[in-house]
Amino acid sequence: MSDFTYTPAYSSQLKTAQRVRTASFGDGYEQRVADGINTQPEVWQLTFTNVDTATADAIEAQLKGYAGVTAFTWTPPGRSQIKVVCDPQNGIIHTYSTANMATITCVFRQVFEA
Repeated sequence: MSDFTYTPAYSSQLKTAQRVRTASFGDGYEQRVADGINTQPEVWQLTFTNVDTATADAIEAQLKGYAGVTAFTWTPPGRSQIKVVCDPQNGIIHTYSTANMATITCVFRQVFEA
């Protein structure tokens, strides 16, 4: 079971960027090699849209508890469980929509550790 069980909106985005080392030579010639063994980490831009303020506060509190340092498990929509951190560079954005509704936006970055 995942540590983080809240379900994001369907508008959430997945970005996969391969990590590659490149050596460039004269005349436009270059060589490329995969950078490490886990070269395609997933990065998820997540939005929890129009949730009640109590749920929004709970999501924010759980993510703040990890402090951008502690990895936790999460199951992306239609995929297998992965280990992620809530990326501290992007922060947690808590938008108050109405008196009782809010939207949380954050970025989960896949990590590879034991």
